[in-house]
Amino acid sequence: MALIVHLKTVTDLRGKGDRIAKVAFRGLSFYTRVLENCEDEAPFDETFRWPIASSVDVNEMLEIQVFNYSKVFSNRLIGTFRMVLQKVVEEGQLEVMDTLIDDNNAVIRFFTRTSVDNPYQEKGNNCCLWQEEDEMYYHSGDELLGEGDTISQGSLNARAGKGVFSAMKLGKSRASKDDHRKQDEPAVLEAEDLDRKAMRLGGGLDPDTISLASVTAVTTNVSNKRSKPDIKMEPSAGRPMDYQVSITIIEARQLVGLNMDPVVCVEVGEEKKYTSMKESTNCPYYNEYFVFDFHVPPDVMFDKILKLSVIHSKNLLRSGTLVGSFKMDVGTVYSQPEHQFYHKWAILSDPEDITAGLKGYLKVDIAVVGKGDNIKTPHKANETDEDDIEGNLLLPDGVPPERQWARFYIKIYRAEGLPRMNTSIMANVKKALIGENKDLVDPYVQVVFAGQKGKTSVQKSSYEPLWNEQIVFTEMFPPLCKRIKVQIRDSDKVNDVAIGTHFIDLRKVSNEGDKGFLPTFGPAWVNMYGSTRNYTLMDEHQDLNEGLGEGVSFRARLLIGLSVEILDTSNPEITSSTEVQLEQATPVADNCTGKMEEFFLFGSFLEATMVDRKNGDKPINFEVTIGNYGNEIDGMSKPVIKKKKEGGAGNEEASELLQNSSDEEGNDEEEFVSISTTPPMKPLITDRNYFHLPYFDKKPCIYIKSWWQDQRRRLYNANIMDKIADKLEEGLNDVHEMMKTEKPHPERRLRGVLEELSSGCLRFVTLSNKDQNHSSRTRLDRERLKSCMRELETMGQQAKTLRSQVKKTTIREKLKQSQNFLQKLRFLADEPQHSIPEIFIWMMSNNKRIAYARIPSKDILYSIVDEEMGKDCGKVKTVFLKLPGKKGFGPAGWTVQAKMEIYLWLGLNKQRKDFLSGLPCGFEERKLPKGQGVPFFPPIGLLYTKKQVFQLRVHMYQARSLFAADSSGLSDPFARVFFITQSQCTEVLNETLCPTWDQLLVFDNIELYGEVHEMRDDPPIIVIEIYDQDTVGKADFMGRTFAKPVVKMSDEEYCPPRFPPQLEYYQIYRGNSTAGDLLAAFELLQIGPAGKSDLPPIDGPTDMERGPILPVPLGIRPVLSKYRVEILFWGLRDLKRVNLAQVDRPRVDIECAGKGVQSSLIQNYKKNPNFSTLVKWFEVDLPENELLHPPLNIRVVDCRAFGRYTLVGSHAVNSLRKFIYRPPDKKAQHWSIAAKLLNAYTALANGGPYSHPAGEIVVNVEPEVPIKKMETMVKLEAVSEAQVRKQPLQKEEKEKKKKKKKGAEEIEDDEPDESMLDWWSKYFASIETMKEHLRQQEAAAAEAEEKEEMDLTEEIRLDDSPVKGSKGQGKAKEKIKVPKEDKKKKQQQQQQPQQPEVLEKKNKQKIDEMKVYPKELETEFDNFEDWLHTFNLLRGKIGDDDDNAADEERIVGRFKGSMCVYKVPLPDDITKEAGYDPNFGMFQGIPSNDPINVLVRVYVVRATDLHPADINGKADPYVVIKLGKTDIKDKENYISKQLNPVFGKSFDIEATFPMESMLTVAIYDWDLVGSDDLIGETKIDLENRYYSKHKATCGISGTYSIHGYNIWRDPQKPTQILSKLCKEGKLDGPHYGPGGRVKVVNRVFTGPTELEDENGQKKQTDEHLALTVLHHWEEIPRVGCKLVPEHVETRPLLNPDKPGIEQGRLELWVDMFPMDMPAPGPAIDISPRKPKKYELRVIVWNTDEVILEDDDYFTGEKSSDIFVRGWLKGQQEDKQDTDVHYHSLTGEGNFNWRYIFPFDYLAAEEKIVISKKESMFSWDETEYKIPARLTLQVWDADHFSADDFLGAIELDLNRFPRGAKTAKQCSMELGTGEAEVPMISIFKQKRVKGWWPFLARDENDEIEITGKVEAELHLLTAEEAEKSPAGLARNEPDPLEKPNRPDTSFIWFLNPLKSIRYFIWHTYRWLLLKILLLVLLLLMVGLFFYSMPGYLVKKLLGA
Repeated sequence: MALIVHLKTVTDLRGKGDRIAKVAFRGLSFYTRVLENCEDEAPFDETFRWPIASSVDVNEMLEIQVFNYSKVFSNRLIGTFRMVLQKVVEEGQLEVMDTLIDDNNAVIRFFTRTSVDNPYQEKGNNCCLWQEEDEMYYHSGDELLGEGDTISQGSLNARAGKGVFSAMKLGKSRASKDDHRKQDEPAVLEAEDLDRKAMRLGGGLDPDTISLASVTAVTTNVSNKRSKPDIKMEPSAGRPMDYQVSITIIEARQLVGLNMDPVVCVEVGEEKKYTSMKESTNCPYYNEYFVFDFHVPPDVMFDKILKLSVIHSKNLLRSGTLVGSFKMDVGTVYSQPEHQFYHKWAILSDPEDITAGLKGYLKVDIAVVGKGDNIKTPHKANETDEDDIEGNLLLPDGVPPERQWARFYIKIYRAEGLPRMNTSIMANVKKALIGENKDLVDPYVQVVFAGQKGKTSVQKSSYEPLWNEQIVFTEMFPPLCKRIKVQIRDSDKVNDVAIGTHFIDLRKVSNEGDKGFLPTFGPAWVNMYGSTRNYTLMDEHQDLNEGLGEGVSFRARLLIGLSVEILDTSNPEITSSTEVQLEQATPVADNCTGKMEEFFLFGSFLEATMVDRKNGDKPINFEVTIGNYGNEIDGMSKPVIKKKKEGGAGNEEASELLQNSSDEEGNDEEEFVSISTTPPMKPLITDRNYFHLPYFDKKPCIYIKSWWQDQRRRLYNANIMDKIADKLEEGLNDVHEMMKTEKPHPERRLRGVLEELSSGCLRFVTLSNKDQNHSSRTRLDRERLKSCMRELETMGQQAKTLRSQVKKTTIREKLKQSQNFLQKLRFLADEPQHSIPEIFIWMMSNNKRIAYARIPSKDILYSIVDEEMGKDCGKVKTVFLKLPGKKGFGPAGWTVQAKMEIYLWLGLNKQRKDFLSGLPCGFEERKLPKGQGVPFFPPIGLLYTKKQVFQLRVHMYQARSLFAADSSGLSDPFARVFFITQSQCTEVLNETLCPTWDQLLVFDNIELYGEVHEMRDDPPIIVIEIYDQDTVGKADFMGRTFAKPVVKMSDEEYCPPRFPPQLEYYQIYRGNSTAGDLLAAFELLQIGPAGKSDLPPIDGPTDMERGPILPVPLGIRPVLSKYRVEILFWGLRDLKRVNLAQVDRPRVDIECAGKGVQSSLIQNYKKNPNFSTLVKWFEVDLPENELLHPPLNIRVVDCRAFGRYTLVGSHAVNSLRKFIYRPPDKKAQHWSIAAKLLNAYTALANGGPYSHPAGEIVVNVEPEVPIKKMETMVKLEAVSEAQVRKQPLQKEEKEKKKKKKKGAEEIEDDEPDESMLDWWSKYFASIETMKEHLRQQEAAAAEAEEKEEMDLTEEIRLDDSPVKGSKGQGKAKEKIKVPKEDKKKKQQQQQQPQQPEVLEKKNKQKIDEMKVYPKELETEFDNFEDWLHTFNLLRGKIGDDDDNAADEERIVGRFKGSMCVYKVPLPDDITKEAGYDPNFGMFQGIPSNDPINVLVRVYVVRATDLHPADINGKADPYVVIKLGKTDIKDKENYISKQLNPVFGKSFDIEATFPMESMLTVAIYDWDLVGSDDLIGETKIDLENRYYSKHKATCGISGTYSIHGYNIWRDPQKPTQILSKLCKEGKLDGPHYGPGGRVKVVNRVFTGPTELEDENGQKKQTDEHLALTVLHHWEEIPRVGCKLVPEHVETRPLLNPDKPGIEQGRLELWVDMFPMDMPAPGPAIDISPRKPKKYELRVIVWNTDEVILEDDDYFTGEKSSDIFVRGWLKGQQEDKQDTDVHYHSLTGEGNFNWRYIFPFDYLAAEEKIVISKKESMFSWDETEYKIPARLTLQVWDADHFSADDFLGAIELDLNRFPRGAKTAKQCSMELGTGEAEVPMISIFKQKRVKGWWPFLARDENDEIEITGKVEAELHLLTAEEAEKSPAGLARNEPDPLEKPNRPDTSFIWFLNPLKSIRYFIWHTYRWLLLKILLLVLLLLMVGLFFYSMPGYLVKKLLGA
């Protein structure tokens, strides 16, 4: 059934405008096309059809609305008509003539016809089928078109405007109708005009809040029968790239095990490297650096597993035992911010025993660098912060620290459609011999996950193998490996090969949120693609089957499932190993993956042009395949035994069965056989490169029936999201565009985009929520739907909130956030569970496959609901065919193999009646004989009866930034334009990269087939290719772009706004990289009945010299005005040889738009490479529109003898914008200064009122307190007055802080003695400040992020508090980027809470600081190009690979100079200024460029993270400095085996600028044998620094002092520098006043005026004042700029062999002093601090409560023979033992034993320095820096077996707990660091005595206390130790007394009686006493009984 509405006309409309109508029924609406410029009548005459499932209810409504269409705003409703369908239902048909009601109830008439038809009545039972299927589509929620919406549904699909630089222009800019512009106005709406409209629309809203759907509106693609082509041609996947993985193993902690010798093994992929072994410790310190280099495709790289394992007691003979390991994939590291983990702790676990807990922690840095990534290394300073292990775990954000073990079950059910993997010859031989016929493939499935492999059994000889097995992996959850690789392989005797590969991305099949779900998948089919299916022994595309690159053919589909179960490790039943297991899986039901449906694919080839000439001689045909259907050459591998299946479901090959199973469809379908190839045709010639197929009016068609499980819902949801994302992307590109071209109001466009996004998201939620109860939906389908709906709902709300926050000021930031939406949408839209395979189109020549295109099935899938329909379904798509696999890499991939215009439609067979509706109209169908007269039988061809004739005019104006295709570094470009079957070329312009062709190409008699109105909206696209003409051989391809012409029909006027068209920029691509821009315009004019006379006339050729070339006509070429270009010629540098001859007399030629100027000739380049004449100029006509300015070309030629010239190199300045000078506007000037001041200081304004004479700005600096550490207060008064006050923090507050801090630390930090301070103290203090600063920035950034999040989620409206909104948000981001001095002040304001702590720490030690830049100085100061610019001269052709890093090799020298472009004439006041020299034009006040002698002083501080150069993973670096002819090699001072060497050296070089201006500082690796290798080098252009206004010759110190470590380095004092600057800048000042004031222009600065000399005498000076001014020089008006402070810069080291990958970093700074000035003082001493010699004396007095290990032979008693061992970390070989206290029965031991450990210590870095040979073969000693830690261990001595380890404690000598006073108070907490006791440092306390616990782990891994030791630590310097020597052990001098040990310690066999007595008495004395008493008692009792009878007798007898 269907409801059909025919809308005829709407009359009585008011005014004139573009009209559009919308017809809605049951929530589904259709739009008519736009009728342009209608007056009172709009003849729509269109039919709409709603297929309906349930019959129409009599109360349902039909709604018709008519709008005034606007491309810019939302459409304005004119009127609405609603009609109840009762009558239609009863009568079946109805004509209505009625009125529309608008808001004011005015009347507009319209006429419509409505009918309900039921096309299914003949087919009987099909109706119900339809109903159950598609019921769900019609009750989709109400129409969501809001006020500010552009039209989002239906055929309108308003294409948002692409601005001037669009990548792909498929339309033309048209101004809005009510703005009839004059000829040359730019096509942009005026701002006021918009605001006026806005007022009208928004009822007086603030113009900032109105959405503007599209300012740069482009003709909407109304009939929308074409979809966009993709521009980028070449496949980028699968191409190998350079990667470097660098790993630093720092240390391990808490390793489980006793007294081990750990080694760390680092594995990346297959490569392994080991650290050195550390002896007997479970917290080894390594600090070893490893680098792995790879050259592989990205996919392979990111799937590599990175594994860290700790191995115990490994040696040459044993492989050692694994303690624990940790693994993650490289992709996880790469996806981290900065591609790295820095100083993170990896948790080690034992894969063999998953029930055990963690096995220790390993601290590492890991970084993965690809080419061109730069890594910001966090600054390597001394790591003092206490290591918080739990807070710094090596896990990506969002992964919980306690990861559990989980089982991953990958279930493999079955596969189908496998290709033959064996030659048929073999099979025939077999058949002949054995007589059996087998399938030629033996498949099995292999699954790889987290570095482990598992495989199923092999199913012999089966194209449809059935496994029903599951592979079980046990892995930590969440896993740090992103992808599971599932591969079908063919088992073979020789080698197994992959048939196809599929990756399951775990991020897409799970969700970690609170409402998330564990990874789950299927059971679902996955499609595998790879090489073509025909079997060859050596398959050239085998890589494609391994999953590298884009598959070019369907290989097979596999039914798999995935589930995850978290293990409860406490359960005793589970197996504790992580081996991969293979188990049987329960088979799944056949219909679980969806009901089998019959799908119908229809395709029509409308055009095949640009066929590569290699394929031009043989007939060509095209084949379309979907899965194996349609593939007639090598598709169906039929299984030998047919398995009967119910209705053939699931068996896609058994097509005979399936054909019969569709009986009930009626007889007309009976004979339907798929046709998948077009008839072969011989191509015709287009031009010398390309051919075309002569389709003309006969268009061949194909159609294929195929059977798939019906999982359309998945694709539909993906389509809806894709469409939202496409729309968003387009909108964001627009906004970018508008910002780039500075069009007004980009923020309104962004608001419109966000509004569209939020309504799109809500629409998704209503649409996707329909068929919940589908039986075949997997758990993943349900969970994904839930999470997508949640995500999109929140995204919709966030977009709404964001929209309200978009202001002019915040637009960049909001744009960034909107980009995040886009990424998220794209991620969500990618459906992990496949359904219908992709469609392949192959071009075949002679039955050989040549080139292909691959089209995702979802893009052409039909749905009744518009949003769900694929974006190319039923549309004409331009497709470019490409070569398969590796053939398509590089230049081969750039050429088009064929350009197709193809129409595709895919849908259920029963929905097929609409499959032709999207084709251009005007054709007749040609069907097969048996299909004649059958409705909806697909045609095999279309015959077009209607054709229109057109003329195409191509206006090729110019191109810029083209590729260099010749060795000269230039090209000879010409352009070829292709349209349908014609092509034409422009003329060739020689030797340029920026050709201005200025040529009109006319294509006559172009025949297009189809209806007139469709042509107008959907013309075919034009392809423009740029070539380089070579004298021999064929032209080289340089790039390609596409365009869409503006179409004029014969009945339209050639007048504005559409004509004449405007020139626009089109991006040119070569492969995947951009290759320039083309400025052109295109128009397609219909030739009417009157012939060409109607067309606008073409003027003939104007320029006789150019011959018959037509120029671009006047209305189209840009409007020009006169400009003057002034060029500053400074000099040429580093020119390389040309054709082996040196350059001697170079000259520079400048050319712009055909005019130009030549520099003076340099007579002798070697002697002086500077020009004698500095400034020259020329006048030229340039376009008014700056965006259209042509590039300016700089070319350097060498003048040889006999008037010959050779080109040395050239450079094109693509944008003159930064050189354009705009004279200041007098009115505006005053205000702009005020505004600037306001902006600069509002952020600071929290000070009280201070009054000062207006017009002065007072900067007041209190004495003695370093500038940075204050609050800053600023007060604004008059127009240009601000005042900055610095004040120290209140004293009381500080005292409080100090007290609080002392409580915690209890370290009396004595003020450092001046004499102790050196340059390094200053350096380390500065680094601390820098790190603190970075930390604050990060905190601020995090805070800002959080705030953003909050704003978005809670919809906080910031509009209420203007300051908070605009400042807080605008500034936060800025601050992160620009850590400049002035920002620092603001920061202190904003981070007041954490500030006092920092300040207080710093104020304690007043060390002067300098600035440590974590990057090059150039990046901070804009390359020092403040007036002198450097242009690289290039020569040589650009390589074929796409990366532009090869540019480095093409540089042949540099031109230094500048330029200034301005409109003439200039205003007078500029030229009339005092001291204006007309010779220099705009370049006033430029220094002379005569040669000058300079002393260059290079200070090299240290290098970090050098790339290892030797086999042992280390390097022996030394410094080499080159400048001109000077070459200093510091080879003898190489530093052995160090990757972080401290050089601490300064080098003086005398140089002459300009000849010697490029300084190279290189680090080489010293080798004993062979030549030394370059590790990396950095180059510094000294000349730019020397002449820069930033004064980069010698950095300005923070304070001025004339002695000590902070001595002033510059020979000029601050006062001299200041007066020089004032003189050069023609400033008034400096005037020094009383009371420490100095005035420069209208600024007053205050500061201290006293200076202390070395003897402590104070004297008056102005230097401090002058220095204050210099520090604030950027605040001086007009000439102010930031001066370079005293600094250390960090420069990356690069190696030409590994371009783009950093090889380490170098910290250095350079001072330069002109030789004609007074000589500077001696260089500062920065030599590395020598470690100080110390001696640590440790006296072990006693032990107590040591656990007892031994059992006595006789008595079975427990005892221990105790001794204590001690050593300093890193010096295990010098370990010292006490004597043995034998037979301690209580665990008490007495020793009185002294150890003596001499060591060298660096206080600044808190490290011990050890020099020792690494092995017996080492040439020299290596220096190690190791934390100062003392280890004490207690052992039990054994005579015959190894001693037993009992326990240990490690004390960090810098901070360890104070020992307990008595053994009783000594608890376990002291050792674990949990005790609340003060931490002390032996370097401050010098002497400490106390009890400490010995700890060890018991069987259950619990830490237990195993003893206590009383020890005394005494630290002496080497001098003190010499004065009061002490002996080792108990020896002289200063001997210790013998311990008083009990006697048992004499061994029992020496003195048996004594010891027995001792044993027995000692232990059993109470027992013995009791026995004795008992015996006595018994004795008495016995005697009593014995003697009693006698007594009795005596008594009785009375004797």
